[in-house]
Amino acid sequence: MTEIRWLEAFVAVAEELHFGRAAQRLHTSQSPLSQVIRKLEADLGTRLFERNTRSVSLTPAGYALLPRAYRVLREMRLAREAAQAEVEGIRGNVRIGFSGAVNHLTLPPLTRAVRRRYPDITMELTSRVRTADGLAGVAKGTLDLAFVGLPEAPVPSVVTRLVASEEIGAVLPLDHPLAGESSISLRSLASDDFISPPLDGSSSMTEVMLAACLAAGFRPRVVQELSDPYMVLTFVAAGVGVTLMSSGISGIIPSGATYVALADPPHYMNHAIAWSAENDSAVLAAVLGVVEEVFPERPGGAAELGANRA
Repeated sequence: MTEIRWLEAFVAVAEELHFGRAAQRLHTSQSPLSQVIRKLEADLGTRLFERNTRSVSLTPAGYALLPRAYRVLREMRLAREAAQAEVEGIRGNVRIGFSGAVNHLTLPPLTRAVRRRYPDITMELTSRVRTADGLAGVAKGTLDLAFVGLPEAPVPSVVTRLVASEEIGAVLPLDHPLAGESSISLRSLASDDFISPPLDGSSSMTEVMLAACLAAGFRPRVVQELSDPYMVLTFVAAGVGVTLMSSGISGIIPSGATYVALADPPHYMNHAIAWSAENDSAVLAAVLGVVEEVFPERPGGAAELGANRA
Protein backbone atom coordinates (compact mmCIF):
# COMPACT_ATOMS: atom_id res chain seq x y z
CA MET A 1 0.00 0.00 0.00
CA THR A 2 3.07 2.26 -0.01
CA GLU A 3 2.39 3.36 -3.61
CA ILE A 4 -1.16 4.37 -2.68
CA ARG A 5 0.18 6.66 0.05
CA TRP A 6 2.57 8.12 -2.50
CA LEU A 7 -0.33 8.90 -4.83
CA GLU A 8 -2.34 10.44 -1.98
CA ALA A 9 0.60 12.69 -1.21
CA PHE A 10 1.01 13.60 -4.89
CA VAL A 11 -2.68 14.51 -5.26
CA ALA A 12 -2.61 16.66 -2.12
CA VAL A 13 0.40 18.65 -3.35
CA ALA A 14 -1.03 18.88 -6.89
CA GLU A 15 -4.29 20.34 -5.59
CA GLU A 16 -2.78 22.67 -3.02
CA LEU A 17 0.37 23.60 -5.00
CA HIS A 18 1.88 24.25 -1.60
CA PHE A 19 3.79 21.67 0.45
CA GLY A 20 2.88 23.24 3.79
CA ARG A 21 -0.88 23.21 3.13
CA ALA A 22 -0.70 19.71 1.65
CA ALA A 23 1.15 18.49 4.75
CA GLN A 24 -1.52 19.97 7.04
CA ARG A 25 -4.23 18.31 4.95
CA LEU A 26 -2.48 14.93 5.27
CA HIS A 27 -1.83 15.44 9.01
CA THR A 28 1.92 15.20 8.59
CA SER A 29 4.86 17.59 8.45
CA GLN A 30 6.43 19.11 5.37
CA SER A 31 9.73 17.21 5.48
CA PRO A 32 8.24 13.67 5.34
CA LEU A 33 5.85 14.81 2.61
CA SER A 34 8.74 16.13 0.51
CA GLN A 35 10.55 12.80 0.97
CA VAL A 36 7.49 10.88 -0.26
CA ILE A 37 7.26 13.04 -3.38
CA ARG A 38 10.97 12.54 -4.08
CA LYS A 39 10.54 8.76 -3.74
CA LEU A 40 7.60 8.82 -6.16
CA GLU A 41 9.58 10.92 -8.64
CA ALA A 42 12.56 8.56 -8.33
CA ASP A 43 10.32 5.55 -8.88
CA LEU A 44 8.79 7.13 -11.99
CA GLY A 45 12.08 8.50 -13.24
CA THR A 46 10.77 12.01 -13.79
CA ARG A 47 10.00 15.19 -11.90
CA LEU A 48 6.36 15.84 -11.10
CA PHE A 49 6.71 19.35 -9.67
CA GLU A 50 8.69 22.47 -10.43
CA ARG A 51 9.51 24.05 -7.08
CA ASN A 52 11.30 27.15 -5.96
CA THR A 53 11.21 29.31 -2.84
CA ARG A 54 8.04 31.08 -3.98
CA SER A 55 5.90 28.62 -5.93
CA VAL A 56 5.09 25.02 -6.78
CA SER A 57 3.72 23.95 -10.16
CA LEU A 58 3.06 20.70 -11.97
CA THR A 59 5.43 19.55 -14.70
CA PRO A 60 3.95 18.03 -17.90
CA ALA A 61 4.54 14.62 -16.32
CA GLY A 62 2.65 15.75 -13.22
CA TYR A 63 -0.29 16.92 -15.31
CA ALA A 64 -0.32 13.57 -17.09
CA LEU A 65 -0.24 11.61 -13.82
CA LEU A 66 -2.96 13.56 -11.98
CA PRO A 67 -6.11 12.15 -13.68
CA ARG A 68 -4.68 8.64 -13.44
CA ALA A 69 -3.91 9.14 -9.77
CA TYR A 70 -7.51 10.23 -9.19
CA ARG A 71 -8.68 7.06 -10.95
CA VAL A 72 -6.45 4.73 -8.90
CA LEU A 73 -7.45 6.32 -5.59
CA ARG A 74 -11.13 6.16 -6.51
CA GLU A 75 -10.87 2.46 -7.41
CA MET A 76 -9.10 1.71 -4.14
CA ARG A 77 -11.79 3.55 -2.21
CA LEU A 78 -14.55 1.65 -4.00
CA ALA A 79 -12.82 -1.67 -3.41
CA ARG A 80 -12.51 -0.90 0.29
CA GLU A 81 -16.19 0.07 0.50
CA ALA A 82 -17.30 -3.07 -1.33
CA ALA A 83 -15.29 -5.32 0.99
CA GLN A 84 -16.67 -3.61 4.09
CA ALA A 85 -20.26 -3.72 2.79
CA GLU A 86 -20.09 -7.50 2.44
CA VAL A 87 -19.37 -7.82 6.15
CA GLU A 88 -20.82 -4.73 7.81
CA GLY A 89 -23.50 -3.31 5.50
CA ILE A 90 -23.42 0.18 4.03
CA ARG A 91 -20.72 2.22 5.66
CA GLY A 92 -17.98 4.54 4.51
CA ASN A 93 -17.50 8.16 3.48
CA VAL A 94 -19.39 10.42 1.11
CA ARG A 95 -17.82 13.75 0.16
CA ILE A 96 -20.31 16.58 -0.35
CA GLY A 97 -19.44 20.04 -1.64
CA PHE A 98 -21.68 23.05 -1.11
CA SER A 99 -21.49 26.79 -1.48
CA GLY A 100 -22.56 28.03 1.93
CA ALA A 101 -25.49 30.26 2.87
CA VAL A 102 -27.35 29.67 -0.39
CA ASN A 103 -27.62 25.96 0.52
CA HIS A 104 -29.00 26.42 4.03
CA LEU A 105 -32.43 25.16 2.93
CA THR A 106 -31.21 22.23 0.80
CA LEU A 107 -28.14 20.77 2.52
CA PRO A 108 -29.57 20.15 6.05
CA PRO A 109 -32.61 18.07 4.94
CA LEU A 110 -30.29 15.73 3.06
CA THR A 111 -27.64 15.38 5.76
CA ARG A 112 -30.25 14.77 8.47
CA ALA A 113 -31.99 12.12 6.37
CA VAL A 114 -28.70 10.36 5.59
CA ARG A 115 -27.76 10.29 9.27
CA ARG A 116 -31.11 8.76 10.20
CA ARG A 117 -31.06 6.15 7.45
CA TYR A 118 -27.35 5.27 7.39
CA PRO A 119 -25.68 6.11 10.73
CA ASP A 120 -22.47 4.37 9.59
CA ILE A 121 -21.98 6.70 6.62
CA THR A 122 -19.65 9.59 7.38
CA MET A 123 -20.32 12.79 5.47
CA GLU A 124 -17.32 14.95 4.69
CA LEU A 125 -18.66 18.43 3.98
CA THR A 126 -16.63 20.97 2.02
CA SER A 127 -17.90 24.56 1.96
CA ARG A 128 -17.28 27.44 -0.48
CA VAL A 129 -17.60 25.10 -3.45
CA ARG A 130 -18.89 27.16 -6.37
CA THR A 131 -20.72 25.61 -9.32
CA ALA A 132 -17.69 25.21 -11.58
CA ASP A 133 -15.64 23.70 -8.75
CA GLY A 134 -18.46 21.33 -7.78
CA LEU A 135 -18.97 20.05 -11.33
CA ALA A 136 -15.23 19.57 -11.78
CA GLY A 137 -14.96 17.85 -8.40
CA VAL A 138 -17.61 15.22 -9.10
CA ALA A 139 -16.28 14.70 -12.64
CA LYS A 140 -12.75 13.90 -11.46
CA GLY A 141 -13.82 12.07 -8.31
CA THR A 142 -12.66 14.40 -5.54
CA LEU A 143 -16.31 14.96 -4.57
CA ASP A 144 -19.15 12.44 -4.60
CA LEU A 145 -21.97 15.00 -4.52
CA ALA A 146 -22.03 18.75 -5.00
CA PHE A 147 -24.74 21.35 -4.53
CA VAL A 148 -24.47 23.56 -7.62
CA GLY A 149 -26.42 25.92 -9.77
CA LEU A 150 -28.19 23.91 -12.48
CA PRO A 151 -25.71 24.22 -15.37
CA GLU A 152 -26.50 24.88 -18.99
CA ALA A 153 -23.28 23.68 -20.61
CA PRO A 154 -22.69 19.92 -20.80
CA VAL A 155 -20.18 18.27 -18.48
CA PRO A 156 -19.26 14.73 -19.58
CA SER A 157 -20.59 12.00 -17.25
CA VAL A 158 -22.11 14.50 -14.78
CA VAL A 159 -25.70 13.99 -13.70
CA THR A 160 -27.79 16.69 -12.04
CA ARG A 161 -31.04 16.76 -10.13
CA LEU A 162 -32.98 20.00 -9.64
CA VAL A 163 -33.72 20.46 -5.94
CA ALA A 164 -35.09 24.03 -5.70
CA SER A 165 -35.97 26.97 -7.91
CA GLU A 166 -35.95 30.33 -6.11
CA GLU A 167 -36.86 33.75 -7.41
CA ILE A 168 -34.11 36.37 -7.39
CA GLY A 169 -34.50 39.54 -5.31
CA ALA A 170 -32.39 42.47 -4.16
CA VAL A 171 -30.48 42.69 -0.88
CA LEU A 172 -30.10 46.31 0.22
CA PRO A 173 -28.55 48.11 3.20
CA LEU A 174 -31.22 49.22 5.67
CA ASP A 175 -30.43 52.88 4.98
CA HIS A 176 -30.88 52.46 1.23
CA PRO A 177 -33.64 54.76 -0.13
CA LEU A 178 -35.55 51.71 -1.47
CA ALA A 179 -35.10 49.44 1.56
CA GLY A 180 -38.64 50.00 2.83
CA GLU A 181 -40.38 49.11 -0.46
CA SER A 182 -42.32 45.86 -0.86
CA SER A 183 -40.90 45.45 -4.37
CA ILE A 184 -38.66 47.47 -6.66
CA SER A 185 -37.67 47.67 -10.29
CA LEU A 186 -34.23 46.19 -10.88
CA ARG A 187 -33.55 49.14 -13.17
CA SER A 188 -33.77 51.40 -10.12
CA LEU A 189 -30.45 49.91 -8.90
CA ALA A 190 -28.55 50.76 -12.09
CA SER A 191 -26.51 53.51 -10.40
CA ASP A 192 -25.70 51.48 -7.26
CA ASP A 193 -22.44 49.74 -6.42
CA PHE A 194 -22.80 45.94 -6.42
CA ILE A 195 -21.25 43.24 -4.26
CA SER A 196 -20.89 40.04 -6.24
CA PRO A 197 -19.70 36.44 -6.08
CA PRO A 198 -16.61 35.94 -8.27
CA LEU A 199 -16.91 37.16 -11.86
CA ASP A 200 -14.64 34.43 -13.24
CA GLY A 201 -17.48 32.22 -14.47
CA SER A 202 -17.33 29.82 -11.52
CA SER A 203 -20.54 31.02 -9.82
CA SER A 204 -24.06 30.40 -11.15
CA MET A 205 -25.39 33.14 -8.87
CA THR A 206 -23.11 35.64 -10.60
CA GLU A 207 -24.36 34.51 -14.01
CA VAL A 208 -27.98 34.92 -12.94
CA MET A 209 -27.27 38.37 -11.47
CA LEU A 210 -25.53 39.58 -14.63
CA ALA A 211 -28.28 38.21 -16.87
CA ALA A 212 -31.01 39.88 -14.80
CA CYS A 213 -29.24 43.24 -14.81
CA LEU A 214 -28.52 43.11 -18.54
CA ALA A 215 -32.18 42.27 -19.18
CA ALA A 216 -33.07 45.37 -17.13
CA GLY A 217 -30.86 47.46 -19.39
CA PHE A 218 -27.62 47.93 -17.45
CA ARG A 219 -24.42 46.19 -16.45
CA PRO A 220 -23.88 46.24 -12.68
CA ARG A 221 -20.90 48.22 -11.36
CA VAL A 222 -19.21 45.56 -9.21
CA VAL A 223 -16.97 47.11 -6.54
CA GLN A 224 -16.27 43.95 -4.52
CA GLU A 225 -16.08 40.23 -5.32
CA LEU A 226 -16.39 37.69 -2.50
CA SER A 227 -16.41 33.89 -2.67
CA ASP A 228 -18.47 33.35 0.51
CA PRO A 229 -22.20 34.10 -0.08
CA TYR A 230 -22.73 35.12 3.53
CA MET A 231 -19.83 37.56 3.31
CA VAL A 232 -21.58 39.11 0.29
CA LEU A 233 -24.61 39.69 2.53
CA THR A 234 -22.39 41.02 5.31
CA PHE A 235 -20.77 43.58 3.01
CA VAL A 236 -24.23 44.73 1.92
CA ALA A 237 -25.19 45.12 5.59
CA ALA A 238 -22.03 47.18 6.05
CA GLY A 239 -23.24 49.57 3.37
CA VAL A 240 -20.60 48.76 0.77
CA GLY A 241 -23.17 48.11 -1.95
CA VAL A 242 -26.19 46.06 -3.00
CA THR A 243 -26.54 42.58 -4.47
CA LEU A 244 -28.99 40.12 -5.95
CA MET A 245 -29.60 36.81 -4.24
CA SER A 246 -32.13 33.97 -4.33
CA SER A 247 -35.16 34.32 -2.06
CA GLY A 248 -34.15 31.42 0.17
CA ILE A 249 -31.59 33.60 1.95
CA SER A 250 -34.21 36.12 3.11
CA GLY A 251 -34.44 34.44 6.52
CA ILE A 252 -30.72 34.61 7.30
CA ILE A 253 -29.79 38.13 6.19
CA PRO A 254 -27.55 39.85 8.77
CA SER A 255 -28.81 42.87 10.64
CA GLY A 256 -28.17 45.99 8.62
CA ALA A 257 -29.58 44.58 5.37
CA THR A 258 -32.97 43.58 4.01
CA TYR A 259 -34.37 41.49 1.15
CA VAL A 260 -36.66 43.25 -1.33
CA ALA A 261 -38.57 41.46 -4.10
CA LEU A 262 -38.13 42.56 -7.71
CA ALA A 263 -41.14 43.83 -9.65
CA ASP A 264 -39.57 43.09 -13.03
CA PRO A 265 -40.24 39.84 -14.91
CA PRO A 266 -38.87 37.19 -12.53
CA HIS A 267 -35.46 35.59 -12.75
CA TYR A 268 -34.71 32.33 -10.97
CA MET A 269 -31.77 30.58 -9.35
CA ASN A 270 -32.08 26.85 -10.01
CA HIS A 271 -30.33 24.81 -7.32
CA ALA A 272 -29.21 21.28 -8.18
CA ILE A 273 -27.25 18.32 -6.87
CA ALA A 274 -24.56 16.90 -9.16
CA TRP A 275 -22.73 13.57 -9.20
CA SER A 276 -20.76 11.46 -11.67
CA ALA A 277 -22.46 8.65 -13.57
CA GLU A 278 -19.11 6.86 -13.48
CA ASN A 279 -18.95 6.84 -9.67
CA ASP A 280 -20.22 3.37 -8.72
CA SER A 281 -19.62 3.73 -4.99
CA ALA A 282 -22.10 1.72 -2.93
CA VAL A 283 -22.12 4.55 -0.38
CA LEU A 284 -22.99 7.11 -3.06
CA ALA A 285 -25.75 4.82 -4.38
CA ALA A 286 -27.25 4.64 -0.90
CA VAL A 287 -27.09 8.42 -0.49
CA LEU A 288 -28.65 8.95 -3.93
CA GLY A 289 -31.57 6.83 -2.77
CA VAL A 290 -32.06 9.31 0.06
CA VAL A 291 -31.71 12.19 -2.42
CA GLU A 292 -34.64 10.82 -4.40
CA GLU A 293 -36.80 10.78 -1.27
CA VAL A 294 -35.78 14.19 0.05
CA PHE A 295 -35.91 15.91 -3.35
CA PRO A 296 -38.64 14.31 -5.51
CA GLU A 297 -37.86 14.70 -9.19
CA ARG A 298 -39.02 18.00 -10.67
CA PRO A 299 -39.70 18.63 -14.37
CA GLY A 300 -36.35 18.92 -16.15
CA GLY A 301 -34.61 18.20 -12.88
CA ALA A 302 -32.56 15.04 -13.46
CA ALA A 303 -30.49 14.40 -16.52
CA GLU A 304 -27.04 13.53 -17.70
CA LEU A 305 -25.59 16.73 -19.05
CA GLY A 306 -24.85 16.32 -22.70
CA ALA A 307 -27.96 14.19 -23.19
CA ASN A 308 -31.41 15.60 -23.93
CA ARG A 309 -33.22 16.91 -20.90
CA ALA A 310 -36.95 16.55 -20.37
